[in-house]
Amino acid sequence: MQGSANLNVMIQAARKAGRLLVKDFREVENLQVSSKSAGDFVSRADIAAEAAIREILTEARPNYGWLGEESAPVEGKDPTRRWIVDPLDGTTNFLHGMPHWAVSIALEFKGEIVAGVIFDPAKDEMFIAEKGMGAFMNGTRLRVSNRNTLSECVFATGVPFGAKRTLPAMLHDLAQLMPACAGVRRWGAAALDLAYVAAGRYDGFWERELQPWDIAAGLVLVREAGGFTGPIREGEGIFERGEIIAANAEIFDKFAKIIRTRPA
Repeated sequence: MQGSANLNVMIQAARKAGRLLVKDFREVENLQVSSKSAGDFVSRADIAAEAAIREILTEARPNYGWLGEESAPVEGKDPTRRWIVDPLDGTTNFLHGMPHWAVSIALEFKGEIVAGVIFDPAKDEMFIAEKGMGAFMNGTRLRVSNRNTLSECVFATGVPFGAKRTLPAMLHDLAQLMPACAGVRRWGAAALDLAYVAAGRYDGFWERELQPWDIAAGLVLVREAGGFTGPIREGEGIFERGEIIAANAEIFDKFAKIIRTRPA
């Protein structure tokens, strides 16, 4: 795929951050996994990766705004464009030495995500998409799956943990969905879940209590691969509530109806 100048600089930034994180990941595997030593190390790795991304993107487009997980937001001189960055999606996997995490970079233009890059350095998979240009992984065009029967579909989600308040809603979702489908996966990296929907590996994905940097790049990937995305609560914004449903066009309505059913 011949991408735009913006997409190419996003790919460059993702690869640089990925190289740094792979080096740090090897060190994490050698650490005693404790909340102090390993957690502090991963936090430093996360911040360093974001700094590397920011340096490349800011040098290329100094007037764009910035929204990143590890730093304060910046209002750009160009108010219509903003980078949305998660330097390490799947931090808990990274912390525990599990090779399922990613770098996520999106470009927003006038409130719409117009380009996205999700890079999985551990597997060397680069997922990219640009509005109107399609979605690709390592040069191969991506298409969402074409399954149209829920009983054949595999879905992905994120199960609430810690102090998150949406566990009852998630348990209700699972009780409604699992008897009707072929399985539900929880791999701990929302960006990769969305990339996998775009690639047809998952048939759909839903989750609550997410941040814009968790899902921004994945939105354009799914849409450019022929899939649908929407909020869990109809009429509300995906970013505003941090809730998303994504699926192939064939089963989106049936899937969304189940997830949007409120607990009694």
